[in-house]
Amino acid sequence: MSTFGALNTAFTGLSAARAAMNTAGQNIANANTEGYTRQRVTTSAAGAPANVGLAASNRPAAGQGVNVDAIARLGNAFADFRVRTAAAQAGYSSARAEALSAIETNLHEPGADGISSQLHTFWANWGAVANQPDSEAVASVLLENASVLTGKIAAGYAALETQWATTRGTVDTMAAELNSSASQVAALNGQIRSTQAAGGSANELIDQRAKLVTSIASLAGGTVRDNSDGTLDVVVGGNAIVSGTTHRPVKVTGASRLDDPAGSPVRLEWANRPGQAVAMDSGRLAGTLSVLAPAGGATGGAIAEAAKAYDEFATTLATTVNTAHQNGSTRSGATGTDFFIVLPGTHPALGLTVKPTNASELASGRPGAGAYDGSNADLISQVGTAEGSPDEAWSTFVTSTGVAVKSELLHSSFDEAASAAAAQAQVSGAGVDFDEENVNILAAQRAYQAAARVMSAIDEALDVLINRTGLVGR
Repeated sequence: MSTFGALNTAFTGLSAARAAMNTAGQNIANANTEGYTRQRVTTSAAGAPANVGLAASNRPAAGQGVNVDAIARLGNAFADFRVRTAAAQAGYSSARAEALSAIETNLHEPGADGISSQLHTFWANWGAVANQPDSEAVASVLLENASVLTGKIAAGYAALETQWATTRGTVDTMAAELNSSASQVAALNGQIRSTQAAGGSANELIDQRAKLVTSIASLAGGTVRDNSDGTLDVVVGGNAIVSGTTHRPVKVTGASRLDDPAGSPVRLEWANRPGQAVAMDSGRLAGTLSVLAPAGGATGGAIAEAAKAYDEFATTLATTVNTAHQNGSTRSGATGTDFFIVLPGTHPALGLTVKPTNASELASGRPGAGAYDGSNADLISQVGTAEGSPDEAWSTFVTSTGVAVKSELLHSSFDEAASAAAAQAQVSGAGVDFDEENVNILAAQRAYQAAARVMSAIDEALDVLINRTGLVGR
């Protein structure tokens, strides 16, 4: 190898050191960039040239320097998988926890604004009527508080209708976000494939794609399949939503309101295959769709089940009070009259109203006991403490809701902690450490100085050889 070849060897050292410093600088500049994965220069030794001729066959030769092979992205596929899986589960449980917490908040239990408190007042008012059956004022208080009670029941049901509609709107928003992310991943797949085929570095594009894939996993529980050409497929529910450079959009179908007799259950379908649902068991979309499901036992949606409980409670209240009221007699001697009625064509919770308008229409006495007897009003005042009472039905609903909320919040807390731990583990392996990068810069700087010193030494040797040979003794 000639002396001039040694100059090239030193130059490769300069190039490798400069690449290492540039890469460390890139890492430091993006230390706080979300989703950035640190990079390293990968190098390999350049082999010695082949010896030519018999005279040179036994002559040892040094290598030709160093090759900069690539700028490696120091990601961890297993850590990325854990982040996506944990994010999907956390998204599912958090969506359910938020919905159930909203249902519990609308109950206003325990508290002065809750139905339990109003029930207590309602029964107490009947007791007051029993003590003063001839008082118009006491009867008016009863009728007023009874109307307040029915209003609270209707307001609770209406709040569930509003919550359902709001939640339904978030499904449309999340579906649009899912389609947008899938479209961007497909576009990035094409850019990454072209960049790598041309020999360039696509690390920053891969970081962008990884961030979008995690977003898809959080929404719909997507999994990833890597392809040999640098692209990847994203699979949701067993079907690819992203395949290479193409993506399959999804759409939301089904009911548009809680009480939609013509609407089918809300679900996500493939836009190019109407009627084929997107099977999901994790992600915020799956969790949100689960709370929008129709009422139906263990698989029923939380909001619809709560609305059904309001209807059942209103029916129980009306039936129980009406049965007792029908056994009494009004001041005029009328019997068999109802206290509550449900307006036709409405849900019991929304259509429950008070039938009597004044004290003379209250069946507060026993038949034949006189116009101002309060015996039946006293019996009605004790309905709240009887077995199978409306109070018991309401308490059961409130308690079961509280237990469900606590369970979902606990699951959400665990899943959020697992997601945070997975993200932290990913950052610890792929994130930028300033101390490490400073050491790398110093090492690259020293290597650059050493390579430059080699080049200076060779330059001096060449100067002696070219400019000073034959001058000795002159």
